[in-house]
Amino acid sequence: MFGSSGIFVRTLTQNGIDATTLLFLRFSIAIIPILMAILLTDRQLIKIDLSDIPLFIICAICIIGLNLCYNESMNTIPLSLAAVLLSLAPIFVLIFAYLLFGEKITSKKLICMVLAIFGCLLMTGVLEDSLTSIPIFGIVSGIGAGLFWAVYLMASKKSIECGNHTYTILIYSVVFISIALTPFTDFSQIGEFVSINPTLTILFLILHSTFSFALPYIFSTLSLKYIDSGTSSILLSGAEPFAALMFGFLIYSEVPTALMFCGFILSIIAMMMLSRKESEIEN
Repeated sequence: MFGSSGIFVRTLTQNGIDATTLLFLRFSIAIIPILMAILLTDRQLIKIDLSDIPLFIICAICIIGLNLCYNESMNTIPLSLAAVLLSLAPIFVLIFAYLLFGEKITSKKLICMVLAIFGCLLMTGVLEDSLTSIPIFGIVSGIGAGLFWAVYLMASKKSIECGNHTYTILIYSVVFISIALTPFTDFSQIGEFVSINPTLTILFLILHSTFSFALPYIFSTLSLKYIDSGTSSILLSGAEPFAALMFGFLIYSEVPTALMFCGFILSIIAMMMLSRKESEIEN
C-alpha cells in the first residue's frame, strides 16, 4: 500500500495541490476510516491519559516529517529509488531498538537487512544508470523519510508498551496533524481539484487517504504487537520497493530488467527468512 503513494502524490501535484494541502487531505480524510475502526471494535479506545499525549505528538511530528520528505523525494526522483531510500529505515530502527529497548541485533536480522536493501537497490535499476542527473535534495529527502519512519516505529512501539492500542495512536496523531496543517492548507486548490469531476475526484481523495496512510499505518503499527520493530521495518523495506516496481510496470509500462528481477528475488528471500521462526540459539 505504501508503494502506491507515488501514483496519488504525482497526480495531485500535477493538478496544482501543494505539499501541505496534500498532507491535510491525506490525514483529515483518514480520520474517518480510523474512527470507524474504533467504533466497530472498542469505543473505549478513544480514552487516554494525559501522560500519553507527548508520545502521540512525537508520532504526529514523525508522520508529518516522513510524508513531507517522502512526497518530495517521489516528486523529484524515480518512485522506486524513493522507496529504496525509505527502506533505509531498518538501519535506524535496529540501532534505536538496541539503544532504547535492548532488542538484540542478531546475525539473522543483519543478513536479512542487507539482502532486502541490496535487493531494493537492484529493483530500482540505479546500478545500471548514472545518478548524476538525480537531484541531491530528492536523495536527502528520501533518507530523511527513512529516519522519520524509524523514529515513528520507536515512538509507537513505546506507546503500545504503555497500553495504547494501534487505533488510539493513529486517531490522535492524525487529529493533531490535521489541526496543525489547517492554517497552511489552500482550500481553493482543493475546490479546483474537486470541481474537475466531483464524483471521481472525491473517490480519488478517499482512496489516496485510505491506501497511502490509514490502512498501511494500521497494519504496520499493528504488526508491532506480534513482531519486534526491527523485523517489522525490514519486512516493509522489502515489500514497498517491489510494490513501487509493480505499479510502475502496470501503470507506467516500466518493464523491469534482469537485475531488477534479481532484486525482487533477493527481497523475497529476505522476507521469507524473517518470517521463519527464530531459532533458540542466536549468534
